[in-house]
Amino acid sequence: MTSTKHAPKTFEDLKMILMDDTDKVKVAGIDVDGVLRGKFMSKEKFLSAASSDGFGFCSVIFGWDIHDAVYSRELLISNKANGYRDLLASIDLSTYRRIPWENNVPFFLVSFLDPDTKEPLVVDPRGIMRITSDRATSLRRSCYAGVEYEFFNFKETPVSLAEKKFQNLTPLTPGMHGYSLLRTQLNNDYFHAIFDEALKFGVDIEAHHTETGPGVLETALAYTDALRMADNAILFKFLTKSIGMQYGVVPTFMAKPWGNLPGCSGHTHVSLRDDSGKNIFAVSDAELSTGRSGAANDDVKFLSEEAEHFLAGILDGIADGMPMLVPTINGYKRLVGGEAFWAPNAITYGYDSRAASIRIISPPSVPPAATRLEIRVPGADMNPYFAISAIFLLGLRGIEKKIKLSTPPMSQLTPEDKKNGTIKMLPTSLEAATERMMRPESIAREKGMFGDVFVEHYGGTREHEVKVWNEAVTNWEVERYIELA
Repeated sequence: MTSTKHAPKTFEDLKMILMDDTDKVKVAGIDVDGVLRGKFMSKEKFLSAASSDGFGFCSVIFGWDIHDAVYSRELLISNKANGYRDLLASIDLSTYRRIPWENNVPFFLVSFLDPDTKEPLVVDPRGIMRITSDRATSLRRSCYAGVEYEFFNFKETPVSLAEKKFQNLTPLTPGMHGYSLLRTQLNNDYFHAIFDEALKFGVDIEAHHTETGPGVLETALAYTDALRMADNAILFKFLTKSIGMQYGVVPTFMAKPWGNLPGCSGHTHVSLRDDSGKNIFAVSDAELSTGRSGAANDDVKFLSEEAEHFLAGILDGIADGMPMLVPTINGYKRLVGGEAFWAPNAITYGYDSRAASIRIISPPSVPPAATRLEIRVPGADMNPYFAISAIFLLGLRGIEKKIKLSTPPMSQLTPEDKKNGTIKMLPTSLEAATERMMRPESIAREKGMFGDVFVEHYGGTREHEVKVWNEAVTNWEVERYIELA
């Protein structure tokens, strides 16, 4: 079994692992929509690139959308004015693994650099994640995260999807069967292959089970450092879709494939550690019996003061960072609020509350070392690099500014508080979220956050997504108006 645990540390190590059994290598980077964009390279070309700064990769991957349509207007990073010039693709040797379902071909992720300055490209998902990690390091902190994905599965193929025009798809299993030990036996080989091949591929899984909904599975990826977590999250999607093709299954990480059923979440767990590896969100041993004195309320009394500032920072800026958490038109249809689907649409928090946007996981329900925050806003369609970066950048901003909690927790709120303004609501559409993020005074634009270059480029990509949606004529419109209007 090969994984990133066996990654080469030097160029000589790299030559050794590629010495005998391969004549080609697969590489991939990530675009703004979280789509892997890659190629096969000959071993000779790959080794040449690995021994230098990298290799050229067409910048159009940051100039077109999820379906390869060029963006509606010129953007900063990739455009016709510069001829879609090459970016520098820098091979990250630490990401080495082999793809078990592709004859164990060696695989590496790349990060994209500015070809002139050799600096991380700010709109490259791995680039902004590295910038985020560096900011935490400057505060002598390390970012750790975990992601849980829910995803529907259909007994379809890419060909049948097109033939059916993506309508009337057959779910993998019928009915609502969360945590079922029976439903997994109906597609036992597929269910186990996801778990087993993930381990071979260096994507560690903590838990894998059925979730409520026809053909829905949920997988919790093992907690690790934030960049590795984002890599694992994006590669888990690649793995699951690849395994699905072998079994005649199409998994979807679309946030809301059915209007009348729960959507697919991308719940994200986060914490910070100090130089010694200690979880700095945890209270001291002396505070375990009564909680921290000076805590804003009982819901946060088993969080450290630094964790409380981190939480307050997320609450303060989450609305300005929504396109990084919920990047698609469809994603906002998942955020319906209420108890039924546990998909929050308000700026709320609470101890062990799955109805809140931020769930506090702390003693007494877990040991201090497991203290963390679960951000429940993102759907499974998130770009994990942008979502995790947004969470940590906002939280670190809260620590630096010592932001205080200004709203009560869910346990102290009533249904009337949404009406009287006590509870602030999140943007309800990608259009509204993008407009808010791109305002001159947006927190996303601040120094130490995403900055103007990122906001202008990424905001332009979201404006394009809205434009394409606004120009589309949907089946709903045709059915509603074609005869009676």
